[in-house]
Amino acid sequence: MDTGTLGLLVIVGLVIIGLAILFTFVPVMLWISALAAGVRVSIFNLVGMRLRRVIPSRVINPLIKAVKAGLDLNTNQLESHYLAGGNVDRAVNALIAAHRANIELSFERCAAIDLAGRDVLDAVQMSVNPKVIETPFIAGVAMDGIEVKAKARITVRANIDRLVGGAGEETVIARVGEGIVSTIGSSTNHKKVLENPDMISQTVLSKGLDAGTAFEILSIDIADIDIGKNIGAVLQTDQAEADKNIAQAKAEERRAMAVAQEQEMRARVEEMRAKVVEAEAEVPMAMAEALRSGNIGVMDYMNLKNIEADTDMRDMIGKPDQEEDEDDR
Repeated sequence: MDTGTLGLLVIVGLVIIGLAILFTFVPVMLWISALAAGVRVSIFNLVGMRLRRVIPSRVINPLIKAVKAGLDLNTNQLESHYLAGGNVDRAVNALIAAHRANIELSFERCAAIDLAGRDVLDAVQMSVNPKVIETPFIAGVAMDGIEVKAKARITVRANIDRLVGGAGEETVIARVGEGIVSTIGSSTNHKKVLENPDMISQTVLSKGLDAGTAFEILSIDIADIDIGKNIGAVLQTDQAEADKNIAQAKAEERRAMAVAQEQEMRARVEEMRAKVVEAEAEVPMAMAEALRSGNIGVMDYMNLKNIEADTDMRDMIGKPDQEEDEDDR
């Protein structure tokens, strides 16, 4: 092989390598697709996206859809949203859906909603097709003490202006539940609630419960209503049981005080008996002392003994009668 042929092969090889590098780094086919769709983007802009670590297809393909849908967007807007961590394709789809439904939605608002973590496309679709939120059974007690349980269906539409910073579905359900409880509680009779369940929905709907939320409440419909427990009777029973326990506790307290007083009286009686026994034990000594000192004579002492003997005899005579009376009883 001569030198000219070898040089030609080297040149062809370098051209092939250069073209491979060019088509790998520069998205030529994407550039051709953009030109065919009427999107004006330079090849240098695509190379700049590569240098800025932006995947060109993630920007150009949504831009092609936006231009075909008649939206006025440019690569800088989509590229900045991509670099901020947003979903460019979803944002563009939401803008197209809003444009078709005649909903006013700017790209800045759409990008803010997407970056806030909300599904902007779902929000636009909810604005066109309202969503129904069903609450669990919510229990309220009427003034007559009867518990009433109600289940509601809330028809809501997304409020795009309040999607950023607005409360979610949990807040709407909680507010509706609070309104149902207060409406049932203000009814004098549970039968009125059963006869007119729409009274609940009208009262709750008039309170403006969607303020500060990401939704607009269109209607509140009572799906089911049921009777629960007789809360008034239960409370009265519990109150009676509590009163009985209190009365029993007070009676037990009085009984304990009476027992304590009885024991105190017994202690006093025993103390007095002990004193009497002690005094009786001193009588013989006092008699002996009186005899020695001459305060009483022997005849006086004998008379005292006769009196004691007569007293003992009377006691003995009276005991059989007392025992017979006890047997008769």
